[in-house]
Amino acid sequence: MAIKFLKFAKIYFIFTGILIILSVIALVMYGLNWGIEFVGGSVVQAKYISTAPTQESISELGLENFTLRLDQDNVITLRMPDVDQELKDKVNDFFYNSSLIDKDSISFESISPIIGGETKTKALRAIILSIIAIILYVAFVFRKVSRPIRSWQYGIATVIALIHDVLIPIGVFAYLGHFYNIEFSIPILTALLTIFGYSVNDTVVVFDRIRENLIRHKADDFKEIVDLSLNQTWIRSLNTSVTTLLVLFAIYFFGGISLNFFSLALIIGVIAGTYSSMFLASTLLVEWWYVKKS
Repeated sequence: MAIKFLKFAKIYFIFTGILIILSVIALVMYGLNWGIEFVGGSVVQAKYISTAPTQESISELGLENFTLRLDQDNVITLRMPDVDQELKDKVNDFFYNSSLIDKDSISFESISPIIGGETKTKALRAIILSIIAIILYVAFVFRKVSRPIRSWQYGIATVIALIHDVLIPIGVFAYLGHFYNIEFSIPILTALLTIFGYSVNDTVVVFDRIRENLIRHKADDFKEIVDLSLNQTWIRSLNTSVTTLLVLFAIYFFGGISLNFFSLALIIGVIAGTYSSMFLASTLLVEWWYVKKS
């Protein structure tokens, strides 16, 4: 029995709108808690023996706006903003003189604000160039599809779905950064770029089936063709997403703290990408067709 996916188009748009509005509110109100890779700063990492140093003991050094994180492997990670050398030396001495710390495990990494700013600029540039390349690619792949909507509209629909897929996890990390001091780091950015590729693949599969059905059913209603295409591809998309999520959840729970937020960003992105390729991108094509008809 065929499912009438497009029957619930208004619900898809309302749900998508709510998610996007919440994400935009988070970004406007809180912004992203950029990691030191983007704004500069220092990271001290070490293994503690039995009891870890506390926030209070590190605050006594005169350090402000720092984050302290512990993981299950007895590893303590201190992230602090760019400070003068005197304060860096105090932090360094604190770790080396603490009886709670394994001295051989101490590592210190520092990034200047200039390099951090360059990294942020390059990251934004990579995202923008990726979006442009995707529009051109999809428009080229579907260049011979000229009815009932233009090939470039497939590209725009793909990018709108992509923006949705990336904006949702970014919004989540804006909330996490504000309430739980989670930093937006290079691994999270890498996850977002990975979501680009995953989501495009899922969307193109649906669009490709629409193209095939347009050739086979030339006289049929476009809405019916899109519904038919979704019925033919939704099980495949769901199976792909579920198997991917099983791996990502395994990484999240058993991969260690260094991979937690990388896998979390991918989990959110994969769920958002599966939803958008099925219920957003294809629905947009039909809405544009309605506009063209009227």
